[in-house]
Amino acid sequence: MRKLNTLKKNYEFKNVLSKGKFYIGKQISIYVLKNNKKINVIGIAVSTRKYGAVQRNRIKRLIRENYRLIKNSLKQGYDIVFLWNKKNEAKDANYFVINEDMIKIFKKAELFGDI
Repeated sequence: MRKLNTLKKNYEFKNVLSKGKFYIGKQISIYVLKNNKKINVIGIAVSTRKYGAVQRNRIKRLIRENYRLIKNSLKQGYDIVFLWNKKNEAKDANYFVINEDMIKIFKKAELFGDI
């Protein structure tokens, strides 16, 4: 199983959040910024004040799995940051709603390749 390429440093997140385009869905929001690489690099951020570690990790796993399943149909060369909307509760995290959000947002951002 191959690992996803992820943003790790604080300045990488700040760069995407300040310069990237913003798209919003029911449960997740996405910032997208073109990079100079030939791969997509993702970052996932969930509030530490509102959720405990178990809840944050569950949300991250759901987002990561949904992204993994659709990443091959996306255009390459972007930094993507996923944010969990604070107005939603962690118990409402739903695989299918996140999947709908991602597809809708990526279509709106015109990141789908040949679909």
